[in-house]
Amino acid sequence: MSRALGLVLGWALDQALGDPRRWHPVAGFGSAATALERRTYAVRRAHGVAHVAMLVGATAGLGVLAERSTRRGSVARTLVTAAATWAVLGGRSLTREASAIDGQLARDDLEDARVQVRNLVGRDTTRLDADGIARACIESLAENTSDAVVAPLLWGGLLGVPGLLGYRAVNTLDAMVGHRTDRYTEFGWAAARLDDVANWVPARVAAALALASAGSRQRATRGWVAVRRDAPAHPSPNGGVVEAAFAGVLGVRLGGSNVYDGEVEDRGTLGTGPAARAHDIAPAARLAQRVSVGSLVVAVAIATAAATTTRHLVRRRGV
Repeated sequence: MSRALGLVLGWALDQALGDPRRWHPVAGFGSAATALERRTYAVRRAHGVAHVAMLVGATAGLGVLAERSTRRGSVARTLVTAAATWAVLGGRSLTREASAIDGQLARDDLEDARVQVRNLVGRDTTRLDADGIARACIESLAENTSDAVVAPLLWGGLLGVPGLLGYRAVNTLDAMVGHRTDRYTEFGWAAARLDDVANWVPARVAAALALASAGSRQRATRGWVAVRRDAPAHPSPNGGVVEAAFAGVLGVRLGGSNVYDGEVEDRGTLGTGPAARAHDIAPAARLAQRVSVGSLVVAVAIATAAATTTRHLVRRRGV
């Protein structure tokens, strides 16, 4: 039960404290990845595969060593799992950013809101109006709740500390090099594809949890219809599923055209309600929180089932 308890404690730490202000392990991983890229980079997929394999393998390997240094079921194993969970989750920081943007829009402080929302999205925010900022914020709440909360918890429940650290390495590398730019189209291919695979199930779990916590059958049905009808138009095989679920449950319209590095990208239309506005940010944050709690319950169930399976295997070998 140390894995399940560690996940709960780590989630609680994230909710209470958010990300560390200094010496964040993910930032350290990013610095190491940048340094390695200077040696591994080439406009070839094979080089990108090697880059990802080395970094993800090393990070997951650290997780294996961390677990092997502690006894199964011990307090030390629980604390190691809790620390790793806290390090990789981003739920509290995500809702904190959303709350700040909500306050800025309430004060009609568009300039600060445009700057603040850059912490959540990669699109050009310099010309966004209040509705555009609100849409960007809600879309990020949806997608990042899946990427930064649901996925790490599920991988942690299944594989423990190696799953937590390995997943965060995959997701961070996708954010760093998984872009369709001249530099990264080939080199970042492996990072982008591996992130798609790692998030395929978690994204659908996140969408299902959004529907389950919609609060009414009508909202849940709207979310399901939006996922089935609108998600395929989104360029991300996973982001579109979660964003469509949020759009349907909240009764708003997300998606549309965004500008990335001077190029316009059509991300489809998600939902059939009115365009998202500033007053929709708070309900979206509450929905994200319910999804976060639900994913913790699922992760604990997975960890408990894994522990039970392991005990049965050990007993059989003992016999």
